Amino acid sequence: MIFRRSSEGEVLKGPKTLFFIQIFSTLAFSVLYSTLILYMTKGLRINDDLSSSTTASFIAFNYTLHLLGGYFGGRLLAYRELFILGMFWQIIGCLLIAVPETNFLYWGLAFFLSGTGLNVTCINCMVTQLFHAHDKRRESVFLWNYSGMNIGFLIGFTISGYFQLNEGYTPLFILSACGNVIAALVALFNWKVLRDRDTHFSNRSQSSRWKFRLIGLGCIIVLILALRWLLQHASFSNDLIMIVGAIMVFVIAALAMRQTEIEWKKKLWAYLILALASFIFWTLYQMAPMALTLFIQRNVNRMIFGHPIPPQWFGNINTIIIIIGGPLMASGYTWLRKKGVNVNIPVQFTIALFLIGIGYVLLPFGIDMADRHGLSSPTWVILCYVFQSLGELFTSPIGYAMIGQLVPTKLQGVLMGTWLMITGVAATLSNVFSKTALGATHLTNPLDTSASFSHTFNILGWGSIAGGVILIFLIRFLHRLIQEKYAEKSMEAHPYNAPEDTPSDFEE
Repeated sequence: MIFRRSSEGEVLKGPKTLFFIQIFSTLAFSVLYSTLILYMTKGLRINDDLSSSTTASFIAFNYTLHLLGGYFGGRLLAYRELFILGMFWQIIGCLLIAVPETNFLYWGLAFFLSGTGLNVTCINCMVTQLFHAHDKRRESVFLWNYSGMNIGFLIGFTISGYFQLNEGYTPLFILSACGNVIAALVALFNWKVLRDRDTHFSNRSQSSRWKFRLIGLGCIIVLILALRWLLQHASFSNDLIMIVGAIMVFVIAALAMRQTEIEWKKKLWAYLILALASFIFWTLYQMAPMALTLFIQRNVNRMIFGHPIPPQWFGNINTIIIIIGGPLMASGYTWLRKKGVNVNIPVQFTIALFLIGIGYVLLPFGIDMADRHGLSSPTWVILCYVFQSLGELFTSPIGYAMIGQLVPTKLQGVLMGTWLMITGVAATLSNVFSKTALGATHLTNPLDTSASFSHTFNILGWGSIAGGVILIFLIRFLHRLIQEKYAEKSMEAHPYNAPEDTPSDFEE
């Protein structure tokens, strides 16, 4: 589906290249995502409260910085250039985190975030610019790419769990840097394929490009220094991210009102409503690396056939479903549209809210049926991950693909970054719920903490279901705002919708 031939009979490499980049560029982040709170509490002996806050800040900054990535990429540097630079910073970050000292941890996280926070938007924009605004094949490519990203998560979660059993954190972080090296090499070997198309940067003169590159590099160095301070002041950072998220709501509304074309005005209002729905979903989802991980570690019977199962391996339920479900959903959507059946974006988001809500509502049932030690059956966690994963398929890759449909070309970088930032803002709220679920930070006995976990999971689950009910009543209204159109189903058309830019200084 994603491999097509040009008129010269050569295979178009764009989607294929980005698929493999997604796999390897995700690996290191998946290690930190699943292991950071365990590394801090068990490896560095940091208390639950600070560990949860730092993990929340790490996740929040990762996604919030996508907003800067959307601004830097295509303006100060080409998307591919910013991606390569991001891989370099992530390698440095992993090596610093591998040193088991708190100071090195904060410096490592600062370097790592400057990479992963800025370059994810680049990957998504490199996919988006391959297609016309109403070409629904973009959705299929994003589903394939999302599957590739979760292959990276599968590898990362698996090796994290293996090293977690023996608390081998240093070799784990060194090994995770290898994924960044491979991703950078794949990008370099396919440099021309990943060039910018009709961006601010590509339309600049050759001489001015170097000036903007230097400005971009300077901004990133300042960013690393700022992140180092902010990560050590996690509470302030989380409050700051929430404020930035609130400001962006008004910015999007202002952008919608400024549009001269009625069609784009309506679409940006739809974007804003769906962004709020997405915020509910990701607030529940980002409980996974915080309270849910510690719940699995302390309150779930993880012994299977006499062997302990590390918490990270439960996350592989999510990745396996996404890896298999992404391509299946892409094929399913193509088949339905050929039959004239359209599953539109508001319906997909509504389904996602119901699914993740059901997943969390199930956990209190497992807590109620815990054994005499307060340990719940792993079956309930597995079911939670299954529903969460199915919901993710209906919202995350669809949301990325939606940007090309609802956002004018010149705003796509910034609003792709804003869309990704929503997950970061949600992570800060997840931190609040995580601390509520953990209760008193000195308590770790399941018999003491089960009640607070059950109460928090119930609030989150039923809150998401209520959000889904509200969205049901908005489906027709959103459909009128979006005004979905459908591109020709013929595969003869060339997927690139923009003229090639003049050769970059780095092109042969």
